[in-house]
Amino acid sequence: MTRIGIGIVGGGYMGKAHAVAMSAVGAVFDTALRPTLEVICTTTAEGAAQKGRQFGFARSTADWRVLVDDPAVEAVVIASPQETHRDIALAALARGKHVFCEKPLGMGLGESREMVAAAAKSGCVNMTGFNYIRTPASQLAREIVAAGELGDITYFRGEHTEDFLADPELPASWRTEGRANGNMGDLSPHIINATLALLGPVKSLIADIETVHSTRSSPQGPVAVTNDDQAQIMCRFANGAMGSLFISRVATGRKMGYIYEIFGTRGALRFDQEDQNALWLYKGDAKPDRQGFTKILTGPLHPDYQPFCLGPGHGTGYQDQIIIEAKDFLQAIATGKPAWPTFEDGMLVNQIIEAAWKSHEERRWIDVASV
Repeated sequence: MTRIGIGIVGGGYMGKAHAVAMSAVGAVFDTALRPTLEVICTTTAEGAAQKGRQFGFARSTADWRVLVDDPAVEAVVIASPQETHRDIALAALARGKHVFCEKPLGMGLGESREMVAAAAKSGCVNMTGFNYIRTPASQLAREIVAAGELGDITYFRGEHTEDFLADPELPASWRTEGRANGNMGDLSPHIINATLALLGPVKSLIADIETVHSTRSSPQGPVAVTNDDQAQIMCRFANGAMGSLFISRVATGRKMGYIYEIFGTRGALRFDQEDQNALWLYKGDAKPDRQGFTKILTGPLHPDYQPFCLGPGHGTGYQDQIIIEAKDFLQAIATGKPAWPTFEDGMLVNQIIEAAWKSHEERRWIDVASV
């Protein structure tokens, strides 16, 4: 067993999730590398100290440079706002430290490409955080598609829908300011990542993006919403299949609508994150009186399930997705082999987002490779 020092930038929702994951991953997966929580960084010294005590870190700081420079920190987890990702990642990679960066990778395609180049130059392990695609059910879906069980894929439909801003009476906040915090910057990366993981490269697309609630209330009166609420994207994949995506933060009634359907010449499947431990599979070769979608409940025979639970159908949860990410990150460091999704995979997501905005602004189909 070998220890590895971990530094986490960010003590909010995702910072906590990664701290818990690093504390649990060794026991869950019996990893060769065992994390030690060395330094946590948040925006204030007082807050960092409090989070350090809560999560079990040896030290705390309000300056991410102190964390990156700490000789005991061998790997850095970036769980801070996306405008900070580039600078922290570049500094850590320059010091030979492995980096796990939450999505989206950079503020835009330019930053992401810079981060990819820095990671390649450093030779360090680099990963982008897309946790939802790591559920046992979605890992099973990837296996089914890759094995050709659905035949030739003809159509993909994906969505990421939530309703946290569906109410027009909700006041303005940081979420309603700046493109990076909008629907395309916040929610779309997850389902775009799933799209690429399941179907492969997107060749071309056309997109329509809109702000549904153009103003929000504030203590000073109505203020303009400066980012988007929802978007729809039609696409054509490199393998010839057609596809469509719908992404919305104003989809009334949806809490975690990370959904995809895949249709092939010999079968189909569908998945809904609100029922994350089930995958629905249709097999076209079934007898006519036996045809229909079958609900597969995930269990110990499916990827990354058994370390959490021996009971089929008992299920895994959100935090378990982050623990699986931690396992993959540590395994990549231990073996020296890249772990999907790398920074380059995160950059490809940014490329599609950039192409979608270009399509929306120019009102035309866009060749993704040209962006």
